[in-house]
Amino acid sequence: MALDGITVRAIVTELKDKLLGGRIMKINQPDDNTLILNIKNYDTYKVFMTINAQSPLMYISNDTYENPKQALNFCMLLRKHLGSGRVVDIIQPGLERVVGIKFEHLDDMGDLCTKFIIIEMMGKYSNIIFAKPSDEADKESPFGRLQIIDSIKHVSMLVSSVREVLPGRSYFIPETQDKLDAFTVTAERFRTVVLAHKEPVHKALYMIFTGFSPLFANEICFRSSVAPDIVCSSLSDDEISRIYQTIVYFMTEISSGSFSPVMVLEGRKPVQFSAFDLKCYGEPYEKRAYESISTLLSDFYSRKVAFSAMQQKTADLRKVISNLIERDVKKLDLQQKQLLDTEKRDKYKVYGELLTAFGYEAKGGDKSIKVNNYYTGEDITIPLDKDLTAIENAKKYYDKYAKLKRTYEALSKLTVETEEEIEHLNSIMVSINLAASEQELVEIKEEMIQSGYMKRHLKNVKGTPKKEKKFQLKSKPMHYVTNDGYDIYVGRNNYQNDMLTFQIADGGDWWFHAKKMPGSHVVVKVKEGELPDRVFELAGTLAAHYSSGKEQGKVEIDYLKRKGVKKPAGANPGFVVYYSNYSLIASSDLDLVMEKGELTLLSE
Repeated sequence: MALDGITVRAIVTELKDKLLGGRIMKINQPDDNTLILNIKNYDTYKVFMTINAQSPLMYISNDTYENPKQALNFCMLLRKHLGSGRVVDIIQPGLERVVGIKFEHLDDMGDLCTKFIIIEMMGKYSNIIFAKPSDEADKESPFGRLQIIDSIKHVSMLVSSVREVLPGRSYFIPETQDKLDAFTVTAERFRTVVLAHKEPVHKALYMIFTGFSPLFANEICFRSSVAPDIVCSSLSDDEISRIYQTIVYFMTEISSGSFSPVMVLEGRKPVQFSAFDLKCYGEPYEKRAYESISTLLSDFYSRKVAFSAMQQKTADLRKVISNLIERDVKKLDLQQKQLLDTEKRDKYKVYGELLTAFGYEAKGGDKSIKVNNYYTGEDITIPLDKDLTAIENAKKYYDKYAKLKRTYEALSKLTVETEEEIEHLNSIMVSINLAASEQELVEIKEEMIQSGYMKRHLKNVKGTPKKEKKFQLKSKPMHYVTNDGYDIYVGRNNYQNDMLTFQIADGGDWWFHAKKMPGSHVVVKVKEGELPDRVFELAGTLAAHYSSGKEQGKVEIDYLKRKGVKKPAGANPGFVVYYSNYSLIASSDLDLVMEKGELTLLSE
């Protein structure tokens, strides 16, 4: 997920295409780590730059940012020097995570001057530096001899013995530690260097080449059909050749600006982004392609923030549900063990009956009696309490039978109730995983309160009781449409499932659900004529994807006309029964059908 030199090259390619020749219209600095350049060219572009240690990056953004009332000093300096400045070049040295934007502007005397804004995206060492050409600079940089005017972060020799970043100092990039240039390396040189490494090949690749990340190295191994954990010295000539050819392919694509930005998701969690398709990620991951690297980065980080926020907001709910499931699983285990103990009840009943029939054969003080079991025709030995008569022993066995029978009947009911509660709790956990908004969390919490899993806090500011409001469902199921115009709806929580199945769906619509596991209700609205087979398959894919069996890849799906789905009186939200249905095996790979254009998400 870290920004690598490959992704930076994709960013630079896009920036060059859109910004060269453009003029600065506005400069803002929302905080100490962020700089926004508004540049007017054929359109107005907002260049977002951040040196946040966790995720330094730059891209063209469409977001709105809140700026301080009093501009920060670095921002005021840039405004003074670069007002109406024109972008004349955007430079990335090799595949370094460094980008220099070269500007031309008129100074106070009307003379044409050159300045650079340089962003270094290197984790905690990230910085944004403002510099100018200077013959006095004693160091050469990829941008020529530059003198630092100022920077967002000042770095003295007390902080870094390698390089000072202070006003008046020369600007230079610390030398890369003997890394190779992937654009120019020869096959023989590559072979020699690789074989000299004792690390696994995926690790060696990002250690050998400038700009490579562990993710990109893994992708190279995958496309080369080479196991990433093979030690380099064990590679065959054929494997080395395949890896080299894959690198050549990527460098050719990079040189021509042919990028294919993609995001990898695990459910709603953004996992990775890349300037190229990540073929190393298959099921259960979902991949989404983007037209530009900026759109990808903007979407990825907004999703990341939203996902993290949602995880924090759902943490308490998850904990409550997890604890309840753990409690119920232990309770069910105990109940099932106790049920096993009641299996002796019928034996005690037979003992009582046989003693009643043949007890006259027993003699006082006998510890057992052997009689013929008229149920099986075989002889049976019945233990006796020698201090009791045969009839008293019979009564004792009848009492044991009656007690175990009562226990069995009670436990059988309790076991079913516990199993149903576990099923309900698992369905709520699926709803939490699918939740995409605050409103949906409110609805899930309401279900937990109504089910007795949580208490409602009804106190106002003064601590007096607050009147309870009647709950109203505000969120709506997801709405997909097939490429041939069929509407498919997917419930995201149990209240939505009830609404979808019994309010939105008509009796003749088709209803889908993952077999014997928690998951969303899925409804296909019918039109005139028969439903195409492919629509059944697509609805099955949605039911599989939005179920607890998603990671299995293939999921058995039940489907039937909605009129065959019933809700028992007093049943939990989302719980339904049906007795006559069809079944299909569906892939949970929703990403694949979305990529093919067979499904479009209209509302989420």
